[in-house]
This record gives sequence, structure tokens and C-alpha cells, in this order.
Amino acid sequence: MPVVNVQMFEGRSVEQKRKFVADVTRTICDSLGVAPESVRIMITDMPRENVAVGGVLSIDKTGK
Repeated sequence: MPVVNVQMFEGRSVEQKRKFVADVTRTICDSLGVAPESVRIMITDMPRENVAVGGVLSIDKTGK
């Protein structure tokens, strides 16, 4: 059973997430030869103020 954990900045719509999980599931099935029902995808939405790169919060890099 493939398990995929995805962390991304919050703000994407449910429709975008639906497309994303469908595309990722299809790719995993094609690559690994597994059934879609065996694929698990967990999405964690993260606020920009909770992520830093190079000592700078992402919220400060984007101006949001």
C-alpha cells in the first residue's frame, strides 16, 4: 500500500486538491502497478508563517 504525505502551503481549493490526488494516484498506479484503492494520500496544509527557508519565514518572503 503506497502512502504519500504531502505538505503544502494552505490556500488551494478543494477542486485543486481533487485534481492533484487523482493525478498522483494515477501516476503511482502506473509506476508501481497497484490498484487505486491501495493508494493513500495525506495532505497537510501549512500556514506560511510556520515555514522558514534560510532563516526567513515564508510569509516574509512572499509579502503575505
